[in-house]
Amino acid sequence: MLASSAWRSELGYGLQMSSRTAQRDHRLSQPPWLAAELRTVVRELASFPRASASPGERRAAEWIAERIREHGHDASVEVERAHGGYWWPLGLLNGAVAAAGLTARRSRSRGIRLLAGAVGAGAAAAIWDELGGGRLWFRRAALPHRDTYNVIAEAGDPDATETIVVVGHHDAAHGGLVFHPFLPEWFAEHFPERLERSNQTAPIMYATWLGPVLVALGALLRRIGLLRAGCWLGAASAAAMVDIARSDVVPGANDNLSAVAVLLALARSLGERPVAGVRVLLLSTGSEESFMEGMQGFMRRHGTELDPAHTTVLCLECVGSPTLTLIEAEGMLRMRPYSESARARVATAAQAVDVQLVRGLRTVLATDALVALRRGYAATTLASIDATKFPSNYHSSKDTPENIHWDTIERAFAVTERFVRDGAHTPMRPR
Repeated sequence: MLASSAWRSELGYGLQMSSRTAQRDHRLSQPPWLAAELRTVVRELASFPRASASPGERRAAEWIAERIREHGHDASVEVERAHGGYWWPLGLLNGAVAAAGLTARRSRSRGIRLLAGAVGAGAAAAIWDELGGGRLWFRRAALPHRDTYNVIAEAGDPDATETIVVVGHHDAAHGGLVFHPFLPEWFAEHFPERLERSNQTAPIMYATWLGPVLVALGALLRRIGLLRAGCWLGAASAAAMVDIARSDVVPGANDNLSAVAVLLALARSLGERPVAGVRVLLLSTGSEESFMEGMQGFMRRHGTELDPAHTTVLCLECVGSPTLTLIEAEGMLRMRPYSESARARVATAAQAVDVQLVRGLRTVLATDALVALRRGYAATTLASIDATKFPSNYHSSKDTPENIHWDTIERAFAVTERFVRDGAHTPMRPR
C-alpha cells in the first residue's frame, strides 16, 4: 500500500462514503441474523482453495447447495464442462503469434509472411471471442476440459410469468504480477483529477489482442515495425499468462464470496418471507474466473426455459469493497451497455431502501452478466469499488474475510432483496 493516503479522501465522483450516506445507511431495516449469515458464508468458503473446475470448487458448490436447502429451498449442483482457465488459451495464442512474427521478421519468403499473417489474424479472432463472452471456440476445440459445478435453486412463485435470476460465483481467481495494486494506486496518487473524470479503468486485456493484430498487419503489409511491436506484445502477454498460471489461487473473499453471501442471505429471507408474483432463480456459478464458463453452461442447459421477454438477470460481483456501484456497461474489448430497464429497477430498489449507489462507471473486467446480455436478456451488475475504481484486493492474496467491508455487503443485500420483491409488481415489457 502507498505510504500516503491523502488521495483516497480527496477523490470525488462519490467514491468516499459521506456522512450523509452513513446516516442514511444506518436506518436500513435489516434482519437480525444478517451479519452472522454473511460472515459464516464468507469465512467458511474462504477457508479452502476454490480454483475454477477443481475439487475445491465442487466442495464449495455442495456446501452452498446444502445451505440453501437449510433455508427451505430445493437446490441442485449441476455439472458442466469447462477448461477452467483463461491463461492457457491467451498464453498459447500469444506465444504462437510471437513465434510466427519473429519467423516472418527473419524471412524474406512471401509464404512465411502470409502464414504469419494468418496466424495473427486467427489468434486475434480467437482472443476477441475469448474476451467478449463469446462461444470460446478455440479452447473447446483445442484444449482439455474437466467438470465445473453450478448451484441452482428456485424460490418465489414457480407459476409466475416474470423470472429474476440472481447470480454470483463461488470459484476463486489465480493471482499474478499483472494484478499488483501498485499501478492503479500510483495512478490515483499522481493523477487524481484524471481518475475522478474517468468512467472506467485501463483495459489491460487489450494488449493480449493487440499483439496478434499487429503481427497480422505487419506480415501482410510488410511493415517490420508492426511485426516487432506485435512480437513484443505477444511475448509479454504470453509471459504474463504463464505467471498467472503458476500463481496461487487467492482466497476470493470479495471476489466473489461477498456475492455468494448475499445470495444465501436472500435464500434465507425468501424462505422466511416468501414472495408471490415472481419466480426467483438463485444461481452460484463455477468457472466464472475462466471467462464465465459456468454461466455458459447454465445458458446452454436452461436458456430455452427462460423467456428473454420475461427474465431479468442481476449479477452480484465483488460487493465487499467500500463503495457500492451500479455498473452501466462492461467489456474487455468492446463495451456493451447493460439493459436500461434492469439498471433503472436496481436504482429504484436502492432508493427505496435508502442506499446510495455510485453511477456512471463501466467495467473492463468480465462478469456473468455479459453472457446473459449477449443472449438477449435484460441484465445488469451490482458491484463495489475502492478509491482506485477497482474492486478491493482484486485477485490478491489479501482478499481475505478480514479485509471485507461488511457494511457494503449488507447494503448490497438490502438492494438485492428489494429488487427481487419489487419484481412481483414490475412486469417486464416484451423486448
